[in-house]
Amino acid sequence: MVESAEHLEPTLVGQVMRLIQTRIDRRQYTPGARIPSVRAMAESMGVSKSTVVEAYGRLAAEGIVQPRLGSGFYVAAPLAPLNLAELSPDTDPTVDPLWMMRQSLRSGEESLRPGCGWLPDSWMPHEMMRKALRSAARDGSGPTLFEYGPAQGADTLRGLIARRLLEQGVEAMPDQVMITDSCSQAIDLLCRFLLEPGDTVLVDDPCYFNFKALLRAHRAQIVGVPFTDNGPDLSVFASLLEAHRPRIYLTNSGLQNPTGASLTAPVAHRLLKLSEPYGLVIVEDDIYSDFEEQPSPRLAAFDGLDRVVRVSSFSKTLSASMRCGYIACRSDWIRGLADLRMATGMASSPLNAELVTSMLMDGSYRRHVERIRVRLAQQRQSVKTKLAKLGIAPLIEPAGGMFLWCRLPEGCDAAEVARRALAENVVLAPGNAFSVSGAATGFMRFNVAQMEVDKVYGVLRRAIG
Repeated sequence: MVESAEHLEPTLVGQVMRLIQTRIDRRQYTPGARIPSVRAMAESMGVSKSTVVEAYGRLAAEGIVQPRLGSGFYVAAPLAPLNLAELSPDTDPTVDPLWMMRQSLRSGEESLRPGCGWLPDSWMPHEMMRKALRSAARDGSGPTLFEYGPAQGADTLRGLIARRLLEQGVEAMPDQVMITDSCSQAIDLLCRFLLEPGDTVLVDDPCYFNFKALLRAHRAQIVGVPFTDNGPDLSVFASLLEAHRPRIYLTNSGLQNPTGASLTAPVAHRLLKLSEPYGLVIVEDDIYSDFEEQPSPRLAAFDGLDRVVRVSSFSKTLSASMRCGYIACRSDWIRGLADLRMATGMASSPLNAELVTSMLMDGSYRRHVERIRVRLAQQRQSVKTKLAKLGIAPLIEPAGGMFLWCRLPEGCDAAEVARRALAENVVLAPGNAFSVSGAATGFMRFNVAQMEVDKVYGVLRRAIG
C-alpha cells in the first residue's frame, strides 16, 4: 500500500483516495482496470466532482492510477503481495478469523480452548487409529505407502463415500466424488473453479470464521445472510440475489457453525427455488453431519448434486492430522476440479485413504461416532447448566454437535471478554469473529467438548465481570 494514500488526513479528497487504494489492495481493481468515472464516484460518495478530480489527480501523481485522454482513469500501480491480514476490515484482532485460528492452533497444554472447533485429543479414537496404522504398515502395498495417489482419489474410498451419501438421501455415483486433503481444500478448489476476483459470495451471518479468510484470499466480495433457527432469512436472501447476483452461497445445512441450527425442509425447498433463476451454486459444507442425532434435510439431497455441491471431511470425527475430505458434485465438474488439485496440491494421499477406508469398512467408525454423539449430548446439558449460573444462555437448543451459540449477560462485549480470558490462557470465540455484519457483539460460541475443566468457568466469571 502506498504510504501517502494510507495515512492521509480525513479530508474528503483523502477519503476518495483511501477508497480507491483500499479497493486496489483488496484486488477489487487490478492493474489495467478502469476505476469509476469522476461523476460516478462523486455520486456514490456524495462529494463534488471537483473533490474527485483532485483525488484522482493526486493518485495519478503518485503513480497509482493513470489517466487516459477521453477514456478515464486506470489502475497503474502493480499489486502488492497479497496479505490476508491487511485485507481484513476488522480493526479488533480478537474478531479477525486469522487471529482466531492462530490462537486456537497454538501448541501447549497450558491453554484451554473452548473457542476452538474440534474435539479434545482424549475424545478421539486412539486405538482405532493405531489399529488402522498397524494394518497399513503390515499389509499396505508399495504404492499405498510411498507413491502419489490418483488426482480424484482412491476408487474404494470414493465408492464408500458415495454409499454413505446415499444413506443420507444424496444420490451420488463414485465418479461424482473426489477425495481432498480437507474440507477447506475442497472449498478452496471450488473457489478456484467457480470464482473470478470481485465475484460475490453469500455466507451465513454468523458463519464459520475461516470462510471469511478463505474468501478474502480469492478476492471475493463477501455478503452475509442473516441465519435463523431454521436456516437463512429467505426474504433477505431473495433481495441479495437480486441486488448482488452472487456466484456462490456457502453454508452449513446441518448443525450450522457457529449456531448449531439446522435447515428445515420448507426453507430448503424455497431456497433452491429462489436461487434457480440466478444460476447460484450452493456449496454445502457438511463437516458436522456425523454428529447429528437425527439427520436434518440437506440441500444436496433435494437438488441431486445439480447446483448444490457437498463437501465434508473426517478431520472432526477421526483426526485433524490425517487429512482426508471430499467433494461430491456434478460428474462433468470433477475432471476440472481434479486438474486443479494436481496443479495446486499434486495428488491425494493413498495412505490416508487406506486408513479411512479400513475404519469405515470394519464398523469401528460407526461405533465411534455413536459414542461421540452420546457424550456430546451429555456434555451439552452439563455446559448449559454451568453457563446458566453465569447468566449465559444458548440462543437455540441444537439437535446435536459440539457448539452452543450463547448470548452473554447484558452489556458484555464478547471481544473484550475473550481478551480478558486469553490473559489467563483460555481461548474463547467472540461472536463478531463469525459475523460479516459485526452484529454479534454480545454472543460467544462455546465448544462443549472443550469445557470439561472447571477452570474455564472461573475464567469466564472473571472475564464477564
